[in-house]
Amino acid sequence: MTVSRAQIELALSNVVDPELGKPVTMLGMVRRIEIEGGAVHITLALTVAGCPLKGSFQEQVSKHVGAIPGVESVELTFEEMTAEQREKLRKLLGIPEKRGISLQERTRVLAVTSGKGGVGKSSLSVNLAAALAGLGEQVGVLDADIYGHSVPQLLGVTQRPVAVDEMIVPPLGHGLKLMSIGFFLDENKPVIWRGPMLHRALEQFLSDVHWGDLDTLVVDMPPGTGDVAISLGQLLPHAEAIVVTTPQPLAQEVAARAALMANETGMRLLGVVENMSYLVGTGQEVFGSGGGERLAEELGVPLLGRIPLDPVLRECGERGEPVTLGAPESEAASAIVSIAEAVAGSRK
Repeated sequence: MTVSRAQIELALSNVVDPELGKPVTMLGMVRRIEIEGGAVHITLALTVAGCPLKGSFQEQVSKHVGAIPGVESVELTFEEMTAEQREKLRKLLGIPEKRGISLQERTRVLAVTSGKGGVGKSSLSVNLAAALAGLGEQVGVLDADIYGHSVPQLLGVTQRPVAVDEMIVPPLGHGLKLMSIGFFLDENKPVIWRGPMLHRALEQFLSDVHWGDLDTLVVDMPPGTGDVAISLGQLLPHAEAIVVTTPQPLAQEVAARAALMANETGMRLLGVVENMSYLVGTGQEVFGSGGGERLAEELGVPLLGRIPLDPVLRECGERGEPVTLGAPESEAASAIVSIAEAVAGSRK
């Protein structure tokens, strides 16, 4: 059976660049197709020679091209795009030459904040993002917690971003686009940055990163009332803040200060989430009760939901998997999906 070039091109239209989220045929990455009987040799041009996701291309090409009747073997090789080809790709993706905030005007920005660390803010950020994606939204996560950047681990993302000229392509974790300061630091090296450096890092994440067509960007903020909250308010004045607290009164009081800080920087306070509300299976209120409700009443915003202290949430986080995907029937997943539905319903 004769194999045609048209058949191979059609098969390659199903091969998607895992970072850019578009078919290699649309991105102009197919450089050569050579057919000798049942043997097919394909050459793809990558943005950089050391692309960490070559294995994904290999797997996809073998699957789709190898399924064509008459194809006996598939050989895939790579070459690096020229500067001219990268420029063409940048224009194809709609990346403007002028630097500025790369988010589309319609993209909603949710700043997940807390008064202190240890209340599960990063875990909520990741799982809320995944739950919103489960509702059909295109979602990105910006790990702006400069001193406690744990989001890559929570999403199981190990590959680093790829730079295409001045454009940074964020890696994907469970379908979520992710950017984190952790990608650019030596492992476990302490971050000693002052305000201007923090502002510049956040500005670069919002201007040089190709976020693409996002419905929502979830920002995992550092705890407290520091420089990053001020910078985000300046860079994204229409951001909305979700305040995370635990039930005890002390956490409520500290969270109130973070909420007022967000409000002063121009963010709209969207609501409060109470985390670790009770021990799943027993209902025991390990950390007290009522903190989330009292905080919401104090701030004049709704209590978006209460998340139980559920071991499965920790287990999924350690595996690098959102609980809504790893344990969708769990109480924690159900609570987070309900919060996502409330957040989605509050979109203006």
